[in-house]
Amino acid sequence: MTTASAPATLEFGNATVHRNLAVATLIEHAIRREEGVLASNGALMCDTGDRTGRSPGDKFLEDTPGVHDSIDWGKVNQSISPENFARLEEKARQYLAGKGDLYRFDGFAGADAAYRLRVSVITEEAWHSLFAKTLFINAKPVDLDGFDPDWTILNACNLQLDDHADYGLKSPLAIVQSLEQKKVIIFGTRYAGEIKKSIFYAMNYDLPEMGVFPMHCSANVARDDSSNVALFFGLSGTGKTTLSADPNRNLIGDDEHGWSDRGVFNIEGGCYAKCIKLSKEGEPEIWDAIRFGSVLENVVLDPDTREPDYDSAAKTENTRVTYPVKFIENAVIPSVGGHPKNVIFLTADAFGVLPPVAKLTPEQAMYYFINGYTSKLAGTEAGVTEPQPNFSPCFGGPFLPRPPMVYADMLVERIRKHGSDVWLLNTGWTGGPYGKGQRFRLAYTRAFVTAILDGSLREADYETHPIFGLQIPKQAPNVPTDVLSPRETWDDGEAYDVKAKDLAKRFRDNDAKYEISDAVRAAGPKV
Repeated sequence: MTTASAPATLEFGNATVHRNLAVATLIEHAIRREEGVLASNGALMCDTGDRTGRSPGDKFLEDTPGVHDSIDWGKVNQSISPENFARLEEKARQYLAGKGDLYRFDGFAGADAAYRLRVSVITEEAWHSLFAKTLFINAKPVDLDGFDPDWTILNACNLQLDDHADYGLKSPLAIVQSLEQKKVIIFGTRYAGEIKKSIFYAMNYDLPEMGVFPMHCSANVARDDSSNVALFFGLSGTGKTTLSADPNRNLIGDDEHGWSDRGVFNIEGGCYAKCIKLSKEGEPEIWDAIRFGSVLENVVLDPDTREPDYDSAAKTENTRVTYPVKFIENAVIPSVGGHPKNVIFLTADAFGVLPPVAKLTPEQAMYYFINGYTSKLAGTEAGVTEPQPNFSPCFGGPFLPRPPMVYADMLVERIRKHGSDVWLLNTGWTGGPYGKGQRFRLAYTRAFVTAILDGSLREADYETHPIFGLQIPKQAPNVPTDVLSPRETWDDGEAYDVKAKDLAKRFRDNDAKYEISDAVRAAGPKV
């Protein structure tokens, strides 16, 4: 039975389906079921178990004739047969039907109603429903009458697939998705980020057919100038959430957006921020957003005071908090904005080679976007324990069903049409590679962002990097000049040259995978 009317296709035997429960009720259920405890700041703290990051190696996509030719099959997009997908769906449904209580969230992805998708998330744990309620756009009561989802997620997080080999899977946990049936099934992992990213993956397939460019980026806008919109592209941990949560600007969203002919819009209704080393002084907006109604993941709590220890990585470096975007005092509601004046690519360079900031030509923008160089940071994926240099096309490779050039072409078409300036901002290492150098100070990174967004860095004098051809400012407000030239930050200039040539060769080896124009290829580094 169900506690609210729902489409028959989402019935689950005799299980009681609790639909769109209030925040306080979901928290009460989660605590009673020992899924989490309240931290001293009022947030619900939950432990995700063995998996504290995404499991991209265990994600599979149903291979059907209707989608086959539009998918970039390979390491990211691994195929599963329609027959095995159907068997797995039936297995998940039978498992969920055997539960006494299930939790259903009905809501939306897409703050612009013209491009909105209806989403249903069915979970066996109450806190996962709270996660969905926190992260997606909540439906009004009038929207729930006859709600028929575009996308459905079945989260059987505690069902381990011991017979996984029978389905062509790699391990007892799996995330299987069907773009044709618009379904996601999650097995064997309690990491809530799989819920979030499966819908982003769906939007990355659906939105281009609507003429919308889907982006793995954050966005904000000047308080006194609605035309001064900025985008921040980057993988987890590179600074999207931190830099977009700016006390002097209004937040549109922290991670996933669409860029249509009308401007940009947030795909989500919440934020999913890393907590490691979080402080009130360094990130006051995020700190203040962690309260009753938000969800902490894998954060260590003091056993007596339940005070969060954000410095501890005892469980994982990938400690997280989810909260509604409205918990940010200066959030834009609804989360939409105009066309961006500035587009910033965030890279956490573990080689310590790239400059802290550089202005890109349109050809360089295409080159660095399609290569998407950064570092996977510790904890964001299973098995990643220290920064690893990585090329992730479009700064979002794990979430792209279509070939990367589809998204790169959409970006360049839009920055040319709207005259957006594009920048490369290195939030990684300086003075040496990871293990020898140190990460750029957040204060300097914020100063670069301020100078980009107020237009002052655009007017600076520039010099050209001899290997990468990047335009590096000779001065920047509130930043010492001795950190601007990466070679000068190393004790051994010759060692820098060796490492820079090594990275340049990696770029060239990677760009050979793509069919790009001669002008775009020439915008890359010299080998």
